[in-house]
Amino acid sequence: MTVLESLARLIDRTGVEPVAWRAPEPPSPGGVLAPNDYLDGAEQWRLPVGKGPEDVAVDHEGRVVTGGDDGKIWRFDRNGTPTQLADTRGRPLGIETLDDGRFLVCDTQRGLLRVDVSGRVDLLADTAAGSPLTACNNSAVGRDGIVYFTDSSSRFSVADHRLDILEHSGTGRLLRFDVATGETDVLADGLQFANGVGLAADETHLLVAETGAYSVSRVELSGPDAGMRSVIAENLPGLPDNITSETASGLFWVALYSPRMKLLDMIAPYPNLRVLAANIPEKIQPSPEQAGWVVAIDSTGTVVHSLRGGRGSYAPVTGVREHGEWLYLGSLTAGAVARVPAPRRYERLPGGCRDVGDPMWKSGRATG
Repeated sequence: MTVLESLARLIDRTGVEPVAWRAPEPPSPGGVLAPNDYLDGAEQWRLPVGKGPEDVAVDHEGRVVTGGDDGKIWRFDRNGTPTQLADTRGRPLGIETLDDGRFLVCDTQRGLLRVDVSGRVDLLADTAAGSPLTACNNSAVGRDGIVYFTDSSSRFSVADHRLDILEHSGTGRLLRFDVATGETDVLADGLQFANGVGLAADETHLLVAETGAYSVSRVELSGPDAGMRSVIAENLPGLPDNITSETASGLFWVALYSPRMKLLDMIAPYPNLRVLAANIPEKIQPSPEQAGWVVAIDSTGTVVHSLRGGRGSYAPVTGVREHGEWLYLGSLTAGAVARVPAPRRYERLPGGCRDVGDPMWKSGRATG
């Protein structure tokens, strides 16, 4: 046993058991990934109390719905005025609008919930395959009412997500809940902090973010390959968080919690160094850069849009939702939801892109 290993074991209070791996070199910050200031100056709608509107949904009337770290579910009207709808008495994260106007909420403390505007909260699931939900995180809902959702880690809660990222042991699960039978089964496991879920428009497959692997995986839902998993977007420039289902323009929006952390990648092959990092006070641990970032990928995993903010912009962005002319943003720790104009369509041309009706292109804000 080396001196470093002995020291790591001596000071460890977290129980973290890091797995050695080698992080890929981050992609070059050029082309579509070139820095821009699109998210700077985002309009913000503050929560009356609490903070951390981690995800955002839009109801059938075009109003934004979110949940704060105090358990309260809020709905903002079109002018940004909030009304409290319910209190889960937990910690709501991912949120989806159901066909009947109710909301599906992934509450990381309580499990999978259904919430209505009268304030009623129903528990749908808090276990899967005989194991409790440790870190219920994000979901997508099919037209048949089937719910696909993530349990990010069987080792650490969402509050301790840093430990799961440092450990890199891959205990996240992608789950399926059948509202008709009340049964929950496992679609995929071994995921590196399973996070956002987005359904393809034809519902033949879905995408799931693996935050700890900087990647987005595709899971087949039908046909002879049902259940098969493949990586379609690897080596992303940041830590992927929530994902939207496929939009009418064929895009999946992905929130990036932060840009990649160079020091985190450097210590990836060295478990003992990661044990030490996990046990130093959080105040002096390497912290992610507080700069907003969202990307949109197409069905092949190609990054089509990359919208960024500078230091001090609305961050960390953990939820994103396109609706009408706007992109609505959520954050794990901010005190408000935010919105920016959604980028318009463009077409690819040799050597670049051409505007097809986006006034923001003319002001230099559109990306291609």
